[in-house]
Amino acid sequence: MDSVENVNVHTRLRTLQPESEYRFELDRGTSLAIKLVTGHAEIFGAEMADGKTYLFGQECKAAIFTWHGCTLEITGHPSVDYDSEETPMVTYANVHMALEGMRVSALAAVHGSPLQEDDVDEKTGTEAPRVLVLGPENSGKTSVCKILTNYAVRMGQNWTPMLVNVDPSEGGWAIPGAISAAPIPAAIQTATPASPFGSVATSAPNHVASNALLPLSYWYGHAEMRRNPLLMDRLIRNLGENIRDKYESDPESHCSGLIVDTPSSFAASSGTGSDHRLTMIKACVDAFRINVILVVGHEKLSIEMQKTYGNRMRVLKIPKSGGVVELDQDYRERVHKYQLHNYFYGHVIEPPPGLSTKAYVQGGEQTPDLILHLSPSSTTVNFGDITIYRIGEETMAPNSALPIGAARVVSEVQPLLVDPSLSASGLYNAVLAILAPPNPDESERYDEEILDLHVVGYVVITALDMPNKRMTVLSPSPGSLVGKTAIVGSFEWQE
Repeated sequence: MDSVENVNVHTRLRTLQPESEYRFELDRGTSLAIKLVTGHAEIFGAEMADGKTYLFGQECKAAIFTWHGCTLEITGHPSVDYDSEETPMVTYANVHMALEGMRVSALAAVHGSPLQEDDVDEKTGTEAPRVLVLGPENSGKTSVCKILTNYAVRMGQNWTPMLVNVDPSEGGWAIPGAISAAPIPAAIQTATPASPFGSVATSAPNHVASNALLPLSYWYGHAEMRRNPLLMDRLIRNLGENIRDKYESDPESHCSGLIVDTPSSFAASSGTGSDHRLTMIKACVDAFRINVILVVGHEKLSIEMQKTYGNRMRVLKIPKSGGVVELDQDYRERVHKYQLHNYFYGHVIEPPPGLSTKAYVQGGEQTPDLILHLSPSSTTVNFGDITIYRIGEETMAPNSALPIGAARVVSEVQPLLVDPSLSASGLYNAVLAILAPPNPDESERYDEEILDLHVVGYVVITALDMPNKRMTVLSPSPGSLVGKTAIVGSFEWQE
């Protein structure tokens, strides 16, 4: 049986039995501190350090699992918390071991080492695992991706699996509306849903060691795939091409494999956008050369994937955790605001009342001196200093507005120039993705080339001075925007 012992009104000890987990949910404006007192425990596959106090906030919903039992010291008052002995962790661990076998075989093949016949999978051969994780809304796909990634980096084999996020509603390491990928050299920290895969070097203080990730990011600009499936298809293929180029230059890194987190719309068999989901799944399979598909808690989708891809790759159905929380649209919109605020200003979670130490860990870092606060830069630029494009159907008149018999001449992925001086430009409080400069080796310029440029950062237009044709722009770091190219989507943010 679980036991709870009161230490004071705010702090209590909780003992977990082997192969059980402590689940908690936080309300707005509250935080929770957890310290491992005895035994071993992990958060989404990331091992907890003994004696360190971990801080959680911004409506975090998570679980701490133990294989052999442990005692936790918990400070704070979550809205929901309970222990559960019914978890899918044994299944997830078995999946991890199968993927680990593929990594070992791939590395041996790269080094020309002899392989036993039992070590070679009949469908994947000696290829590294390239995993596509599919599932409906609120199925725990992101948690599965984090667990499998964290288990890989804990193996002590110097694996750096590539974690790919093609869910624009989540934002990954960037902001909502982006898709991105990053090699993961260390365990992904969990502290807030605003940083589902940890923070990155581009929007964190230089001295914060856990923010060493440098993701490759493309800007989709919307939360939902159905807004512009053609654009999403193109960006997924761009992301895959960049990853393949990296692997060709470093064959050993390829052996670590990759794991792809997907939006729930990929699993929707009905409703708006369902016509495009199989196209999006195929785009991922082709772009990332997927050889393993994991379907989380969706039998119909599992059967569908087995019929489509089962003859050439492994398709596995894995159970959904009973701890998965049903997230509503209001919660997701609040997380988007947290994410945007954290990108520009950083965030330090205020410790709960009664915490006896200031040496707590937030996102893998000791934060007693508020070192995770950022100082963004606000600058004024002329309308002509930055070139802004908008992409997608919302920039065009509906088909019904076209003359009878007329055909549309603007494609859904054609960039259209935005004039900031127009009152209907929609740029006030708009989030802009600043793009990398074009390849200097390419002499030919064309409009759609900007779709293939990755993002170097994000800014927000906080004011428009129409009479003087100037705009005020908030950026996470100082730097000139003159001559830059940007894309605006449907996301807005204001402080």
